[in-house]
Amino acid sequence: MVRVASLKAKIERGVTTANSAGYTPQELLKIVLQRTQELVRIQAERFKDVIVPELAQHGIEFLKIDELSQDERDHLKDYYNKRIFPVLTPLVVDPSHPFPYISGLSLSIGINIESSDDFDISFARVKVPSNLPRFIRTSDTSKFRFVLIDELIAEHLSELFPGVTLKDHFFFRVTRNQDLDLDEDETDDILETMEKELTRRRFGPPVRLEVDKVINTQVLNELMDELQIDPQDVMKYDSPLDLRSLNQIADLDFPHLKYKPFRSETAPELRDIDPDSTDSYFTALRKGEILLHHPYQSFTTSVVKFLENAARDPQVLAIKQTLYRTSGDSPIVEALIEAAEAGKQVLAVIEIRARFDEMANVRWARKLEEVGVHVVYGLMGLKTHAKLSLVVRDEGETLRRYCHVGTGNYNPKTARFYDDLGLLSADPVLGEDLSRLFNELSGHSTKHDYSRLLVAPHSMRQGLLMRIKRETKNHLDGKPAWIRFKLNSLLDEEIVAAIYEAADAGVKVEIVVRGICSIRLNTQARRENIKVRSILGRFLEHSR
Repeated sequence: MVRVASLKAKIERGVTTANSAGYTPQELLKIVLQRTQELVRIQAERFKDVIVPELAQHGIEFLKIDELSQDERDHLKDYYNKRIFPVLTPLVVDPSHPFPYISGLSLSIGINIESSDDFDISFARVKVPSNLPRFIRTSDTSKFRFVLIDELIAEHLSELFPGVTLKDHFFFRVTRNQDLDLDEDETDDILETMEKELTRRRFGPPVRLEVDKVINTQVLNELMDELQIDPQDVMKYDSPLDLRSLNQIADLDFPHLKYKPFRSETAPELRDIDPDSTDSYFTALRKGEILLHHPYQSFTTSVVKFLENAARDPQVLAIKQTLYRTSGDSPIVEALIEAAEAGKQVLAVIEIRARFDEMANVRWARKLEEVGVHVVYGLMGLKTHAKLSLVVRDEGETLRRYCHVGTGNYNPKTARFYDDLGLLSADPVLGEDLSRLFNELSGHSTKHDYSRLLVAPHSMRQGLLMRIKRETKNHLDGKPAWIRFKLNSLLDEEIVAAIYEAADAGVKVEIVVRGICSIRLNTQARRENIKVRSILGRFLEHSR
């Protein structure tokens, strides 16, 4: 939706320059599409040959309509008439009905229609409602026998097109370009511009067409022509499209097929705090820094409580907060609102370009502004990806700063299954750093010198390079040397080159990377000294 669309945009602009890996946009797009086709094939095989049979062993069955008993068919007919049919909209294509707009990632049924003297129609489309369950129980008494809603609709297509001869049908889905083109230099109101751009994004050009393998070649060509899709962008499936809906099956009450219930614990340093005293919380932070490891340690009883106490505490004068992604009913935002309504100075740095959370962040920005929160959107041309809280408290002879610095978003829901680190601190040096950084974000400060923070794009790369080279020198000097990284992705060419240099010198390097990694173990020294791992487990590895 984004990266492939970006490659296509480069090709349309005539870009032929190779990237750092030596691939032109044209070559890279070809490789990406070939690999994606292979992944589609593997996904279909795993669903049919592994997931379906193994679920069946536990009594969860996915059935075709012709595999059902007559009682089940009667039940589904009644369900269709009462719960599905009223929601459906049949759309035909003829001289008075142009080809309909196909929304991105929506599941559709395409129907080939027999033309006649009465009907100059050859094609029709029915959108499968996304607000109805994808998997439909075959009866009230059979909890775990399911049919797909798309196949149930297809079984009753003749009722949507009475008097018309239907030749065949197929399922398809379109992926549209979801990239945003936000020109900050040309706007006076970034919120208004973002809202307009989000509306435009809904109508982005198609970049992929997913279809049944059974689709008629002529119909496929016509569909490609209408959607302006190239043959290389068509992916044929031998399994149901859009398997995201399997979450509905994962929610079934089969505890023996799931992880055991997990409960986060309150950090030891915060367990004995008086819940009715905001002062006792800040007293705990003054005793020493608290390293938090979520979700093993509760986000709610640490970070959320930090901001809720700050909002209620009469000695707190100011709260400064970054927001990248948060939940729909965010206690973080509610704490900021409570603080502003209590007369505290509140600053919220909201990143409205957080991909696919843009509209939610626009809404939060407007809601916070309504209650008097100072809302800013970071630095022009840069995303504000830092996760920071700063609380300023009047403690008599001094104003003390309390901080939270983390790797995770301020989202209590995702904090239950994202692996993240956070630091609660009353260290005055870190507090001074955060004050300077927030001043840069809100007031465009030109001072970029920090004591404990490495801040991109000013000092992070150089700080990491310095530390890698220090370990290389230590090893060459006969001193202990070791490098360990935990990252979301590793693409920076200078960092990669420095890692190679360290490994070539004999330094042991361990890298845990969740996503993209451009390290190549192409020499004996690098194979011996660099270990790259990815962790796939219960929790998403989000810390870095």
